[in-house]
Amino acid sequence: MTHSLHPAAQKGFSSAAELYQQVRPNYPQDVVTWLKQDLELNANSSVIDLGAGTGKFLPYLKQITPHIIAIEPVTEMLEQLKIVHPDVQILQAKSDQIPLNSASVDAVLCAQSFHWFANIETLNEIHQILKPNGHLGLIWNQRNEHVDWVKALTNVLSPIEGDTPRYHSGQWKQVFENQFLFQLESTQVFSQVQTGTVENVVSKRLLSTSFIAAMPEQEQLKLKQQFEQIVFEYTGKQAQDEIDFPYETYVYNFKKLEQ
Repeated sequence: MTHSLHPAAQKGFSSAAELYQQVRPNYPQDVVTWLKQDLELNANSSVIDLGAGTGKFLPYLKQITPHIIAIEPVTEMLEQLKIVHPDVQILQAKSDQIPLNSASVDAVLCAQSFHWFANIETLNEIHQILKPNGHLGLIWNQRNEHVDWVKALTNVLSPIEGDTPRYHSGQWKQVFENQFLFQLESTQVFSQVQTGTVENVVSKRLLSTSFIAAMPEQEQLKLKQQFEQIVFEYTGKQAQDEIDFPYETYVYNFKKLEQ
């Protein structure tokens, strides 16, 4: 069974690929230490960035190894990735149809992506291409909703998510139940902030969210104004004022089990 892309991913990420590259937060430098220590990666390791998008996670992998393959199904996302990372090998493929040899890579990383393809077909495919004792690393940046204005933004977003796959729903975890392919070794949480203008790191960042990017332009504009109004009400900051957007980064280290 081959899974098709969720409509929100196909339409939203096709139309907002450039915006995604510009406004999505980076990852904390702590992830590099995590990749080296928990996932046991080094300069000789071969790794895959699966669901690589525009390549936001590639700078962290590049700090460890040059042996990287970025895999992404959405053409527009890959075009942005090529601009920023012309040196990285790319494959346009879906998560359950990876055209690589069995037992050929040391680790598969999914940064901000696994919730889109959390199915057993994908797990089987990843298991097949990983070497013995290989690692599957899952990474997500999440807004820190302990901050009042961030929580107020989430209250606007939640009702319009629909059935869009999301990290915070926890549904992605279900694929790891009753399977004998991977074992969870460790989890960690890192904190970081994205600093920039309210317009760039808050309202435009939220417009790059798949289900919003798939909306008509007028609806997006209304939401942008609503986001900026919320920030102003809580912080007094206007669209062009600088702000720190707080994030928590969740990482999961799964190890391949031998069958």
